[in-house]
Amino acid sequence: MTKTRWIPFRWIIALYCFSVAACQNQPSAEDAVQRIEVKDPNDVASIVRNPVSANKPTDTSTVAKIKFEHTEYDFGKVSEGTIVNHSYKFTNIGTVPLVIADVRSTCGCTVPEWTKEPILPNASDEIKVQFKTQGKENEQDKPVTIFANTYPNATEVRLKGFVTKAKATPRKTNAKPKKRKRK
Repeated sequence: MTKTRWIPFRWIIALYCFSVAACQNQPSAEDAVQRIEVKDPNDVASIVRNPVSANKPTDTSTVAKIKFEHTEYDFGKVSEGTIVNHSYKFTNIGTVPLVIADVRSTCGCTVPEWTKEPILPNASDEIKVQFKTQGKENEQDKPVTIFANTYPNATEVRLKGFVTKAKATPRKTNAKPKKRKRK
């Protein structure tokens, strides 16, 4: 056979191999889901579940639900240098323990503090937030984002208020002012 007669034959073989490879039985997305066993109860990441599926409606019955008494706190008008403290009280209204994986703010001036222990269904707790106003002036709006085994997995609370410039205080010294010599 000549070289030109082999070219169509090669294409037919390549097309056949490609077709056979493409027809392999691939497991569906539902077949790929495996039951995850919790090996270490202190490993909170192992109990976080995402209830979202492309094929089915969202099932939120197996996630914790966090309900805050209020999600916004207005601290009013304070002078620069004041430290503002506030506690955001919440209840787990879900059917599984609530695990707060992380709480973040947008800058180092806002520091959150929270429990690392699971919060049982119908139990309450709080997230304490401290806002250091030093170097911050004018209108302030500080979001604090809570990441947990909830749906959606991020919940936001806000700390708002106005920071006025601190008044400069004159320095007191024991030194007497120098007298100038008159010419």
